Amino acid sequence: MPERTSRDRVAVYTDHLFWRQDGELYSDRSFPGFVAQLAPLLESLVFVARVSPKPAAAQHKLPAGTQVIDMPWVGSLSNPLAVARMMFGSVRRFWRALGQVDAVWLVGSYLVSFVFAAMAMARGKRVVLGVRQDLPRYARGRYPGHRLIHLAADTLEGIYRLMSRFFPIVVVGPGLARNFRGACSLLELSVSLMSEHDIVDRQDALARRYDGELTILSVGRLDPEKNPLLLADVLAGLNGNGRGNGRRWRMIVCGDGPLEQELAARLFRLGLGGMADLRGYVALEDGLLQLYRDSHVFLHVSWTEGLPQVLFEAFASGLPMVATAVGGVTDGVDGAGLLIPPGDAGAAVAALERVVDEQSFREQLIDRGLERARAHTIESECRRLAAFITGQPSP
Repeated sequence: MPERTSRDRVAVYTDHLFWRQDGELYSDRSFPGFVAQLAPLLESLVFVARVSPKPAAAQHKLPAGTQVIDMPWVGSLSNPLAVARMMFGSVRRFWRALGQVDAVWLVGSYLVSFVFAAMAMARGKRVVLGVRQDLPRYARGRYPGHRLIHLAADTLEGIYRLMSRFFPIVVVGPGLARNFRGACSLLELSVSLMSEHDIVDRQDALARRYDGELTILSVGRLDPEKNPLLLADVLAGLNGNGRGNGRRWRMIVCGDGPLEQELAARLFRLGLGGMADLRGYVALEDGLLQLYRDSHVFLHVSWTEGLPQVLFEAFASGLPMVATAVGGVTDGVDGAGLLIPPGDAGAAVAALERVVDEQSFREQLIDRGLERARAHTIESECRRLAAFITGQPSP
């Protein structure tokens, strides 16, 4: 990372889960790892977040020296008294944290963010908002039959859009940038964990052979809104009914979540157990980056998305992509992948076969993907983000 560009001290509030294990700090999502890369650019960076007494399944190790102010922990939200104590303790600790910083970045459309924004403004701190996903679409994708949840998500979204008229806001991807186009000041961000040194050489990417067994890679949480069960139908379509022109397709799925066992059962029922490898969560540094480079096509099948960093991991690896045209994916891919309608296994099968069959088209996707990876490295995105949070001119 480049040298410090600001003397500002910044606190980042996020609802992501943190925990400590064997002297290391971890999170349940990769996003805090991206944010932690801001630290060398600032005077100081501290997270304000929940710290669990137990680890989660997905373990994203944060850089050494990452600081976190623990918010009060509550084991169950069903106890009103415990929740009230947690909220009171959270407000008190955030008030204390404000004495140590110059600016706060509030990431996520949460009720407590409104309180924190008012507290920071009262103490003369710079307040910046942050949105990573389309909350109404997320609520409808994850809870399709729960109208009260949909109403709550719509209300939170509306309040956040109103707040963005008074506070600068960071949004992930062009879709959210359109949603918040009325903001007083807006930064459209791409979350990439790929360094300039992680981008493969073009010739190495084009040297990948497509005349043997073909490997599809899918990376993401196995949650309902990610639609992972469709992966089994796609693999069945590629290998069934005499399709494939003599090819054999296999699939590697990296990610964990509540649908992991259901996906395994569906693959077994379709007779695909030997063709699919469910790896669970795999960190970039523990082999995921090599899986990108060794696979033939990347497949992303979500019902709803912001702009996931897995797209940039595939781009940087020179891996041609097939993805559903949802959320920020449509603009984020922008000709660097083949877009399909969500939930359509047949369209995914046809797109994967086209990528394999048409060499010139495949090479075009690879070239455009590498261009996008170079334009959105972790170094360039963090420089832009640090400048925006601290109120400096964009580099």
